[in-house]
Amino acid sequence: MNATQALAQLWRQALLPEEALAWARLTGADPVYPTSFAVGTAAQSTIAAAALAACEVGHARGVPRQQVSVDMAHAAAECRGWFSIDGRELDPWDKFSGLYRTRDGWVRVHANFAHHRDGALRLLGLDPATAQRKDAEDALLSWDALAFEQAAAEAGLVVAALRDFAQWDATEQARAIAAQPLFTITKIGAAPPLPLPPLREDERPLEGVKVIELTRILAGPVGGRALAAYGADVMLVNAPHLPNIEAIADTSRGKRSAHIDLRVGEGRAAMDKLLEEAHVFVQGYRPGALQRLGYGVEEVAAKRPGIVYVSLTAYGTQGPWANRRGFDSLVQTATGFNRAEAEAAGDASKPKAMPMQILDEATGYLIAFGAAAALARQQEQGGTWHVQVSLAQTGHWLRSLGRVAEGFAVQPPDLGPWLENSASGFGELRGVRHSARLSRTPAAWTRPSMPPGSASPRW
Repeated sequence: MNATQALAQLWRQALLPEEALAWARLTGADPVYPTSFAVGTAAQSTIAAAALAACEVGHARGVPRQQVSVDMAHAAAECRGWFSIDGRELDPWDKFSGLYRTRDGWVRVHANFAHHRDGALRLLGLDPATAQRKDAEDALLSWDALAFEQAAAEAGLVVAALRDFAQWDATEQARAIAAQPLFTITKIGAAPPLPLPPLREDERPLEGVKVIELTRILAGPVGGRALAAYGADVMLVNAPHLPNIEAIADTSRGKRSAHIDLRVGEGRAAMDKLLEEAHVFVQGYRPGALQRLGYGVEEVAAKRPGIVYVSLTAYGTQGPWANRRGFDSLVQTATGFNRAEAEAAGDASKPKAMPMQILDEATGYLIAFGAAAALARQQEQGGTWHVQVSLAQTGHWLRSLGRVAEGFAVQPPDLGPWLENSASGFGELRGVRHSARLSRTPAAWTRPSMPPGSASPRW
């Protein structure tokens, strides 16, 4: 499946007007990075879908459609997530994160958050204060991979056992994911169209759209950043007691960044005040976490009828893993990608990751796409809407795009032509500019990236 076909598939699944597809212009073809998977197609089609759907919101607000152009190499480069601060590239991984041999295979441990790292070390019988990576490597050699994965899941940790595609497809969770669509956009209640301010032809299509974003790890922040590029007023809300990863410097471009503690009445009052004017609510916390705090989909829909509520999960909403935590690297390992990539590269002795966290990135643009598609329908039909996406469903879709012959023969593109510098609250930020080009109202981040809590939680 090429990118034009993939875009059309996404567009039709969202039940958006067929004639709008004529306004998309996609250039380039896989391979663009050394991999056996169609990561360029996944990047380009999801970014184009997000930008085109944003323009469709503008059209629903009374302005003409405009051409959306996306080059595949630029889109894939954007999905690399590369950035630097004051000329320094940051290492995204904790020293305990990564692949480990077990007695019968491999596991991948995600240790970027201290509580996940320390929990995994304690599960191995190690003292987090003194343990070294070699200690963890030695300890895991006494475990079977699936047993450690299960024990970690029961402890609320983030670990994945390595599987090949056949082993993954045989699991109950894989069957549950295969039975679900890539994403869902569901009308969950009656409401009139939410008012949006008048839009001029020279304004970006999401100007005046207010988005509350409660996410931390890559997919959700990427989705919010895309909405900001198309003009949305995005309020990133972090809990002051929860950690973040350093990529927040890159993914916060274009956003306000506020602290709200939903565990206390003052925090809930601040969130309710934001909801009074919000059009979109994006959340990527583990299933049930926000519901317990009073901000699940039903509660938010009751507080703000007409809102578009977007839910991100790791493994979908059905099956035994529906409540399991997960990140891109772990989903790649659990669902067969790392084994398949190693085999395609000609060395199956050690698992191999794809050259980017494409499950996170593509899912992030599906968040922006789903939010914009639901907004367009909300403006025309009214209603309250629920959009659902997951990393594992995106992985299932990526497999459906087909494999890339001779993918490892290609050299990665030079990022230079797509890089831009901007001042930020983290230092001088150098990153890849957005790859979707809007012919009339160019996408741009007009607010600098700022640390959590730097903005007041008010519009």
